[in-house]
Amino acid sequence: MLVVFGALPGLFAQPAAGQSFPMQHPLIQKLVEQVSADSLQAYVHALVGFGTRHTLSSETDAHRGIGAARHWLVERLRTYSSSGGNRLIVEEDRWMLQPDGERVPFAHPIANVIATLPGTDTADHRIFMAGAHLDSRRSNVLDSIGDAPGANDDGSGVAALLEIARIISDQHFPATIKLVFFSGEEQGLYGSRHLADRAAREGWQIAALLNNDIIGQSTASETLQQDNTHIRVFSETIPAAETPQQARMRRMIGGDNDSPSRELARYLFEIAQKYVPNLDVVLIYRPDRFLRGGDHLPFQQKGYTAVRLTEYYENFTHQHQDIRQENGILYGDLPQFMDFAYLRKNTALNLAALVSLASAPAGPPHVWLSAGELGNRTTLRWERPLHGQCLGYRVLMRDTDQPLWQRDFFTTDTTITLPYSKDNVLFAVQSIGANGDMSLPVFPEISR
Repeated sequence: MLVVFGALPGLFAQPAAGQSFPMQHPLIQKLVEQVSADSLQAYVHALVGFGTRHTLSSETDAHRGIGAARHWLVERLRTYSSSGGNRLIVEEDRWMLQPDGERVPFAHPIANVIATLPGTDTADHRIFMAGAHLDSRRSNVLDSIGDAPGANDDGSGVAALLEIARIISDQHFPATIKLVFFSGEEQGLYGSRHLADRAAREGWQIAALLNNDIIGQSTASETLQQDNTHIRVFSETIPAAETPQQARMRRMIGGDNDSPSRELARYLFEIAQKYVPNLDVVLIYRPDRFLRGGDHLPFQQKGYTAVRLTEYYENFTHQHQDIRQENGILYGDLPQFMDFAYLRKNTALNLAALVSLASAPAGPPHVWLSAGELGNRTTLRWERPLHGQCLGYRVLMRDTDQPLWQRDFFTTDTTITLPYSKDNVLFAVQSIGANGDMSLPVFPEISR
């Protein structure tokens, strides 16, 4: 058994802060450098040009409304697919939205747009997904006629996914990447509920979902604070779909802060540190903001690992507001209030995370912490991943009161004994691939 305490030369580098990171994958760095603030700005202006993208707006007008915006989006994705060798599969998932007595007063056609880059390993059915919502709204959520530019909410997320599609359309990764443009978010998460139901019904193996909603401006309303160096990642503490057996195990091992979604948030923290200069991920320990809900929530309710990415400071004068001037303040979600350099960094974070995950081997399907004896050493064991080329394993460790992993140990075996008491620290295990790409951390169960 090969065990390395601390950093492994050539695979792990040890920054000054003490947190260790995998080696930088040259392909990911190359792809990240292609993200263009100018392209993102062009996408947002094009989306705003459709006047409104309200879910209940026109499906047939060639220039205005959700139908025209969706047609433009599909054609743009197909152009990228064509230039990339037609590997990117573009589909519209259509259905009829029924009246709900609240935000949907009449039946109306609706569709999600899905762009899929199939994995090259036909035995690996894992899906790594990023999402954003295409629809926009006015102050009155039922007003489908007036202008609702939706530049940042959620033109920023749509632009990010479009830029990722442009960059990866000709790439090949072992696992599948899906970019999903939801409709009906502002009316009640209808697009994401529909797709989460479909995914569960059809047995999609969604390993992670990154929901991007409002990621493109950096100035707070009221306080006028500015910050384009942090992005918030919201993750559920206790999984919404947790079973009684899982709850019992969580209480036994003290895993209240280690849900799969929380591990995905920590993963994004490491990816930002490695690939996106001057961007830090801030872990928010709740599923979403107060009084709001995003498209990741229906997936969490189905048991999928999902998080929400949102700008650090929100400006509520430019969200869900009719365009107007009041007391010297211009209201409305317009492009001039966005920070496209900031949006570029947030897009790069999504891109790097998706490519790293789709390139990495699967995580160990099971990890166990031996708790059958007293002692000041801890033994962990795990199973080999089901998919991907795995060159070894990264065992993560942190104090129980710390939010981020503090130390790591590398081994090529499937068991390790460490000189640390299991009573004092927490552990997880990642699979490591040929280029240092890492799977999501897998938190252990107790084995007696």
